[in-house]
Amino acid sequence: MSAKTQAIFVLVFAGILVSPSQPLSRFSSQSFQRGVNGGATCVACTVIVALTEQLSEIYNETAVRAFDRLCNFLPVDYQIYCQTFGSYFVPLIIDSLEKKVTPDVVCHRIGLCYTQAGKPECTIFPPPKGGVKAHVDRIAKRDTKLRYLRADICDLPGVKELCEWIKKIFDQHDPALDADGDYYSIAQTLRGVSWRGKDCDDSNPGIHPGAKPIDSDIYVDSNCNGIYGVDGASGTPYEDLLCGNSSSRGVAILGDSVGAHFHLPEEWFDSSLISVEAFKDLTFILENEIDWPEFSAATGYKNSTYSVTKGPTHSMYHSMWERNRCNHRDYQNIAVNGARSSTMLSSIVTSLARNPSSDTPLLIIYALIGNDVCNGHPDTFAHMTTPEEMRESFTKTLQYLETHVPTGSHIVVNGLVDGRILFNNLHDRIHPIGRFRNDVTYSDFYDYLYCLEVSPCNGWLTSNETVRDKTTERAKLLNSVLKNVSTSYQSQVFDVHYFDFPIEDAIKTWEANGGEAWQLIEPVDGFHTNQYGQALTAQVMWDYLQTNLPDVIGEENPHNSDIQSLFGDQGGYE
Repeated sequence: MSAKTQAIFVLVFAGILVSPSQPLSRFSSQSFQRGVNGGATCVACTVIVALTEQLSEIYNETAVRAFDRLCNFLPVDYQIYCQTFGSYFVPLIIDSLEKKVTPDVVCHRIGLCYTQAGKPECTIFPPPKGGVKAHVDRIAKRDTKLRYLRADICDLPGVKELCEWIKKIFDQHDPALDADGDYYSIAQTLRGVSWRGKDCDDSNPGIHPGAKPIDSDIYVDSNCNGIYGVDGASGTPYEDLLCGNSSSRGVAILGDSVGAHFHLPEEWFDSSLISVEAFKDLTFILENEIDWPEFSAATGYKNSTYSVTKGPTHSMYHSMWERNRCNHRDYQNIAVNGARSSTMLSSIVTSLARNPSSDTPLLIIYALIGNDVCNGHPDTFAHMTTPEEMRESFTKTLQYLETHVPTGSHIVVNGLVDGRILFNNLHDRIHPIGRFRNDVTYSDFYDYLYCLEVSPCNGWLTSNETVRDKTTERAKLLNSVLKNVSTSYQSQVFDVHYFDFPIEDAIKTWEANGGEAWQLIEPVDGFHTNQYGQALTAQVMWDYLQTNLPDVIGEENPHNSDIQSLFGDQGGYE
């Protein structure tokens, strides 16, 4: 990728923070016009100013040098864009920072944050005595030459390139690099191997993970599971001998940002942790949409070696592979940040890759656990999916799958989460952006985004208990619909089973072992399950299926040890 398409840190720091429930394809100037009082642009300004000011104190240096230090934490190819933005942005904030005012005051002074008529004043840091406006007015009287902006981040120098790049790249959910058009790739990112099993021949659409063996894979590994050739003693193809009666099946998730495993490193928002090491893999992270599907509860296949992701990997796919090594590489993560039942039907499910006649069956996890009640205006519930809409979208999605997956497949449906656990367990804890002075709690953080109307979930991430309770009421209604449809749906192709999203059981397990619930939640957005939470929810779900629905996961392959002995790591993953 050329330097011109490289991203700049500002959207990583701030834009993505406020939009984990929004598809990255919406990160354009339009996405930064979301909200009120400056919306996401206001958040971007406040985060950048806060980190600059905190680094200035930590290293006892000027704001100019502190911002330059911030840029130098980034990989080399990104630094020029950061510096371009800084040459425009920093002169506007120096005078205010030197007066030791809060980042909220600075951003209101330069006009990237403001207070619209009829809207409350939005601040994340403790407001100064007399309020933000009084301090802004005093600064304005002393500094009449300061330009007053009313712009969107995506219109500022150094940022336009990123917005356009993301809009072009991430508006689709298929692998960007797929020579044979079979929806499988040899590239790691851009919806490649992190998301779907690696294609072992990207010039032949008939060869990919999950394919039924061609000529028993005597000559070619047509299903990419690493098993091919002929047993010399018996003359039987290894695929027939080791996998022929094993009921091979793949795992796919149709999900949202939790299914994709959205994760923003806390090291990017805590001024005491920020470092060159924290941004070392920035390109990889951006090209995977700030998601980590290779470590997720659904399709995780390896433990993390990245310094910014911590915790074990346990997944439905890995458990299926341990149960039957013939399932090697047969995983698909069809999860999209911001997905809800309507978008799953209209655009996302179509990127699932399975041929009803030439591929093996699938275990499909349908897990849209929050966006149907999350997105929209905070003072109305009209944006929430209605029970009728949920029934129609979910039923039509099942009808689509009828003609696009092999007979013998299984669908496990996860209900919406009760998101009140987020505020209940985090509200009085300190958010990473406030750790420097212990002055920003999650309650402050939630209410700040709520005030600006850019929260990833207005219904649950708020100190307003009534709103949280009403959001949960709607979630429960939608779960009743999912459960009812799952129970009554008749199909000759697959069976459907409903299972509540297992976070509550995961928390009970964690607490029984001495942990606290907040330790399973992402520290930056305070919304998603973190690596430990992903692993535990996978374990709870796997245990449930083993006990209650063993047919869904298939029998254990008695030849697993032979496969390991003969084929080792079966070609690995990358």
